Amino acid sequence: MNNLFDKKESWGKRKRKSQQDRALAEMVKLGFEKSEHVKALLDNHKINPDTIKSREDLECLPVTSREKLVEMEMDDPPYAGLENPDVSIDRIFTSPGPVYEPHLSETDYLWARAFFAAGIGPKDIALNAFSYHLVAAGLTFHTGLRRVGATVVPSGTSSSQVQVQLIKDLKVTAYVGTPSFLKAIIDKSKEMGFDFKKDFLVKKACFAAEPLLPGLRRSFENDYGIDTYQMYGATEVGDVAYECSEKKGWHICEETIVEIVDPTTGKNVPDGELGEVVVTRLNNIFFLLRFGTGDLSRLITEACPCGRTSYRLAGIAGRVGDAVKVRGLFVAPSQIKMIQSKFNNLPLQVVVSRSGHEDILKLRIEKISHEIGSSPWEEDFKKIFREICTVRIDHLEYLNAGEIKPQEKLILDQRQY
Repeated sequence: MNNLFDKKESWGKRKRKSQQDRALAEMVKLGFEKSEHVKALLDNHKINPDTIKSREDLECLPVTSREKLVEMEMDDPPYAGLENPDVSIDRIFTSPGPVYEPHLSETDYLWARAFFAAGIGPKDIALNAFSYHLVAAGLTFHTGLRRVGATVVPSGTSSSQVQVQLIKDLKVTAYVGTPSFLKAIIDKSKEMGFDFKKDFLVKKACFAAEPLLPGLRRSFENDYGIDTYQMYGATEVGDVAYECSEKKGWHICEETIVEIVDPTTGKNVPDGELGEVVVTRLNNIFFLLRFGTGDLSRLITEACPCGRTSYRLAGIAGRVGDAVKVRGLFVAPSQIKMIQSKFNNLPLQVVVSRSGHEDILKLRIEKISHEIGSSPWEEDFKKIFREICTVRIDHLEYLNAGEIKPQEKLILDQRQY
């Protein structure tokens, strides 16, 4: 099929399951031999690695949440004993927590499937507005774009004004980044006196790291003539799923096993029911089995008219647990506790909301001493918060001592999905 990136996308269900089951069995066996953590995990659960032969057998293993992975890496740095010491690591990425991820660059091309499905190719000049600094997105998306032949402008997290200038001068035709940043770029272009639809050539956009809200999607497509696509993945497991031109779900990548589970039991829910997205990335370098993304979704098992035969994810319906993603970056309770420890166990709470299409991060802070709230204190607090959590604070709200109850969540997500 000439509308598919590779033959794997059209595998029959039986062949796909056979290939994935074989790869899983090999991964578990190798992980048992090479990884201290995998060996201990299977031994503690009295599981013979040879008995894990298919995705159905994974249910005997616990789901590893992102919070748990952070704890594991803190206890056994840098990779929690999940790595294969015999494989040469090409790059090491980080994500907030921190979590360290060994990576092989040859897997970057797998994102090419997503870009190919979005119609990006050799005639495109793509603006890659994801960071190239420490996190995986910038470099991995860059390689995927090159694999489909696109010219890449590695703009990273440059200011919206710089991005507008690049789009104009370089005649950019495709955007890769978060939807909120594209909205900011469009707004900035208006401030600079441009008509984005008439004056620029951007006709395609691939989004990741934050939700593409229906209203914002309609605006991109109807008001600015931009064909929009969603991609889904995580630093811990790489590419997971991507959207095709039908836009009726996200096709799951062949190199991943995706389960939809009950968050309380870790058991798979019936096809079509809502549950937590749990991912096992089939590889020979980082043996992370059953990674709990914290995202809620459901499986679509019906055939897609595009010709791709994989199951699809029906978008993201919300989050499980306390860790939340803000403007494309996770903020976890462990990070907030770290900040509290640097400020004499300061009582505080993170509140995440949404204004229009923008994530808003507010800190509620108890004024337990007179210096809290002063300009020097705020400057120091915001600096340390940014260093630990990466994201910026939008608002600070000061409360009287005792207003934040001990039983309240450290992170309160008030967004509606």
